[in-house]
Amino acid sequence: MKKKIDYEEIGLKVGLEFHQMLDTKHKLFCSCPTIILPPEEKEDYVFKRKLRPVASELGEVDPAALFEFKRKRVYEYHHLDEASCLVEADEEPPHDLNREALTTALIVALMLNSHPVDEVQVMRKTVIDGSNTTGFQRTALIALGGWVEIDGKKIPIQTICLEEDAARKIVESDKTVVYRLDRLGIPLIEIATAPTISSPEEAEKTALRIGQILRLTGRVKRGIGTIRQDINISIKNGAKIEVKGVQKLGLIRKVVAYEVQRQLALLEIKEILHKRKISEDDLKQTPLDVTEVFRNTKSKIIRRTLKKGGKVIAIKLPGFKGILGREIQPGRRFGTELADRAKYWSGVGGILHSDELPNYGISEKEVEAVSKILNLGPQDGFVIVADAEEKALNAINAVVERCIEALRGVPEETRGPNPDGTTHFSRPRPGAARMYPETDIRPKRITPEYLENVKKLLPEPLSSKLSKFIKKYGLSRDLAEKMISSYRLDLFEKLVEKYPHVSPTLVASTLENTLKSLRRENVPVDELEDETFEELFSLLDSGTIVKESIPEILRYVALNPGKRVIDAVNELSLRALPLEEVERIIDKIVKDKIDVIRARKEGALGPLMGIAMRTLRGKADGGLVNKLLREKVKKILKGN
Repeated sequence: MKKKIDYEEIGLKVGLEFHQMLDTKHKLFCSCPTIILPPEEKEDYVFKRKLRPVASELGEVDPAALFEFKRKRVYEYHHLDEASCLVEADEEPPHDLNREALTTALIVALMLNSHPVDEVQVMRKTVIDGSNTTGFQRTALIALGGWVEIDGKKIPIQTICLEEDAARKIVESDKTVVYRLDRLGIPLIEIATAPTISSPEEAEKTALRIGQILRLTGRVKRGIGTIRQDINISIKNGAKIEVKGVQKLGLIRKVVAYEVQRQLALLEIKEILHKRKISEDDLKQTPLDVTEVFRNTKSKIIRRTLKKGGKVIAIKLPGFKGILGREIQPGRRFGTELADRAKYWSGVGGILHSDELPNYGISEKEVEAVSKILNLGPQDGFVIVADAEEKALNAINAVVERCIEALRGVPEETRGPNPDGTTHFSRPRPGAARMYPETDIRPKRITPEYLENVKKLLPEPLSSKLSKFIKKYGLSRDLAEKMISSYRLDLFEKLVEKYPHVSPTLVASTLENTLKSLRRENVPVDELEDETFEELFSLLDSGTIVKESIPEILRYVALNPGKRVIDAVNELSLRALPLEEVERIIDKIVKDKIDVIRARKEGALGPLMGIAMRTLRGKADGGLVNKLLREKVKKILKGN
């Protein structure tokens, strides 16, 4: 069993950056609608670009931009007339900053106790991964400071910005990346917290609270892909790591915990290498061509490469025996870190290392032959790459560079999230030399009159909502307090107002208690969209289903992506039975158990209810079944 991590002792610091799409009529710098078109919608025209980094006003080149440039990629853009124009194609200057988006950002700023700036000035942020046709992203500082309270602790807000969303990546290969321009320019609000979050749980709670505040405005887009989080994580003696693009709030706790685990493991690897007295010079080995060793190999991976005229290149890694296969995150080993670097710098499919061999069709004899050629010592390891010679050599160089970094501990880098909460290398961390003024857009003054008008648009305070939930909706104080803290608070209010025949208590209990119960069963309920609950309570409101079927329906939809509530109702036979059918079933049960009723009188109601619900569960309201049974038992007993 692994030792429980004391996050305070290791000096964990976490900062969050939220990027939430705003639900405005127009894009941030043009009049195009803020819509994402379906994949089958064909582009109207296509153009290609190459992007290159330039020095900032300080004469520095951003390392992340330089990294992307070295990959020598061509970017292909698909323009759709319905959702993009010459501004997105960078063939027309941007228009003035969208006032609707600015108003929404100011509402959020005031809700977060932040201080709006006097004048909004747009800046350019260098981005040359192709996601912006211009080679930069436009962003504007809206407010400074502020805080959000989590369990009595104030988490400071550093900045609130408005920025344009990036283009949508469709296809990616070694040399070409294809983007659609429909998403480019949709307004995003960026909220950055200070790095004072000190545990994975606190990070998740902070994300949920800020997400709730954004939704309460009623001015943000909903659904998967409309909100993304970047998480900055560091520990004592480690490094600042930025995990970009976490789309699911429920994944934040895992991402933080697993990154801590990774950094601690890398620090342990550093200590092992130091004890083995490995230096940077030791790792500057010459790559060797070991293709002949594998001429008759049974490894399909290597045979495919040789068939295409490729080579097998090997490198000795002094002191790395046992380290290459060392786990650093669940299911990910140090060798995976090397593979990530090799893939991104050279485009190879992967690497093979000595700690995992013999395997993949590679024999013990072949491993021994490579070890002999490389002159391995008892603590040495090796990596082999099978691909075109140039790609293989580039991959080997990337592996060596990453091993040199291991001598120093944790390298600063940008990482991407995997579906399970682990992360992978994405690119080097950007530097400070990537922001410069935007000269094509006029500044926007934030006058006192403008701010006063914004204050009138603030949503109802939570204290007022709590009182309303108890007095108007009849929730218990405990359930009302749960809803006030819920990420789905705004959805609760919407459902209660929209479906008057559904009990507010049932809506609240479903959103909090039922989902919590299903989550304990590892049902992925956090994947459920708001539309699922709207459909669910619409069917309940119309009498198509009964409340007892709710857990089963939600379980089915969560476990079957793409299925709707009505699909669950039909495929699980959960449509509510007509009253006459319910009465017919109950009449039969009563008739079959007449002797039990006469013998046990009212005491027979419990067993009869159990029999009835085995047949009617999910198809008839439990309260109705109980009422009908009582009436019929009472009638029989009265007849006696």
